[in-house]
Amino acid sequence: MKIFSGWHRFIFGLLLLFILIHMYSVMDMYKNSKMEVPHKQLNKKLDHLILGPAAGKGLSNRLQCEGTKALNRTHASNSGLSLDESIAFVTVFTIYNSSLNNVNDKSSSTVVGNASYNKVDRSMAVLNAFINFIQVAMPQSKLFIVTDPVSDLSVHRNRVSLYPIDGEYSRDKLMLQRIRSYIIFLETKLQKLHQKPRNITHYIFTDSDIAVVDDLGHIFSDHPNFDLALTFRNNKAQPLNSGFIAVRGTPDSILRAKLFLQEVLKIYSSKYLKASRMLGDQLALAWVVKSKPHFDASRFAKPQAFSEDISGTSVLFLPCALYNWTPPEGAGQFHGMPLDVKVVHFKGSRKRLMLESWNFFSSSTDIEDMLCLILGSGRTKYDF
Repeated sequence: MKIFSGWHRFIFGLLLLFILIHMYSVMDMYKNSKMEVPHKQLNKKLDHLILGPAAGKGLSNRLQCEGTKALNRTHASNSGLSLDESIAFVTVFTIYNSSLNNVNDKSSSTVVGNASYNKVDRSMAVLNAFINFIQVAMPQSKLFIVTDPVSDLSVHRNRVSLYPIDGEYSRDKLMLQRIRSYIIFLETKLQKLHQKPRNITHYIFTDSDIAVVDDLGHIFSDHPNFDLALTFRNNKAQPLNSGFIAVRGTPDSILRAKLFLQEVLKIYSSKYLKASRMLGDQLALAWVVKSKPHFDASRFAKPQAFSEDISGTSVLFLPCALYNWTPPEGAGQFHGMPLDVKVVHFKGSRKRLMLESWNFFSSSTDIEDMLCLILGSGRTKYDF
């Protein structure tokens, strides 16, 4: 028994020695492989636009691209406006004091291409890209930036004006304040029209993270009878998106649009105040529209424009697929991009793609528009 016990210990020792030698070899190989490619970082976030195949290839109702060239997009729209008509864009934008306190905080910086942005720089870069897109697509239009009077905001751009309106611009109340600001803005414009009638200026209220990629004047010429226009999508709970609202610039239409938005504000404040930071305005819009007796909500399922009288206001419903299209994360995924998109909405982290697309477009001389850039983005998720 003693001989067997000694032999057993010898075999166990050899086995243990073999395991240790093998582990050392594996660790040494792994160490050497890291030394050979020290620059390789598997988890490194991409900081620039990567173009890949554009989704929707072969589908007749989707944009077809060859590289960055659109193959089946129609020519840019003519505005169709008369000489005494013009368009002004209106957006609500402010800079928070907490952001100003962290302008030198490197932990909050974001790299896009060759540029690094802190929180304030990031917001201003998006605002400037928003202005750039408008001025390329609609160079004769004006832009009003509605802001908190105490906000340290400075913008020096042609045809761009700051429009201070008192109110609560905190993050928790911004969406609620936005509706209030729209109402005050319309009231002011209506008073000026009554005092001194002048040429007609139509207004398009938008978020500041959109890109206008075509002339939108045709909305007012092709649909001459609406007072206010909203964009819709096939979403049962939130069929209406508040990021794009158009108002005809006649006194009667401005008045009706103001009354409509006042009703939205009333519902927002009474029913959806808990959602004041986000979605409350969209829920209130849907409630006001759907509360009309016999309103056919099934029309939201088809991306075709239609009109309805809502409490005395003629409301034009425009499909988000054309006038408020949002790229899926990964941009070119799903079923591609609808034909003839006019407005691209870079919600949330997609703002990075907005900056990338503008930078790429503005630095290239052979790109007609940026839709194929957006569609061909190879990103699977944005990080902005």
